[in-house]
Amino acid sequence: MKLFLKGLFGFIFLFMVAMTVRTSLQVPIWHASFAGNPWAWATLYDAYFGFITFFCWVAWRERSLSSKILWFILIVALGNIAMSFYVLLQLFALKPAEPVGALLQKKVA
Repeated sequence: MKLFLKGLFGFIFLFMVAMTVRTSLQVPIWHASFAGNPWAWATLYDAYFGFITFFCWVAWRERSLSSKILWFILIVALGNIAMSFYVLLQLFALKPAEPVGALLQKKVA
């Protein structure tokens, strides 16, 4: 299961980085327009509510305030790139005998 999750979140991370770079080269973010497109707005709200939901888990797991602030900024700024990177870090930090379920627990000191 750990190997599958590492592959999944590694794929998400690499795909999102590649897609973001490719899209940015075609249309810079400051030229993008959401005006008059309700689905674009709905998708944006959906994404950011998902980011906030994910951040609640991160804030619960992380011990230091500075780490929580850093991850909040990264998640809001980079979205799924930061989220998949966070999960990858947590997966690689698991000890070999530690189950994936340990990700759902608070970090120990």
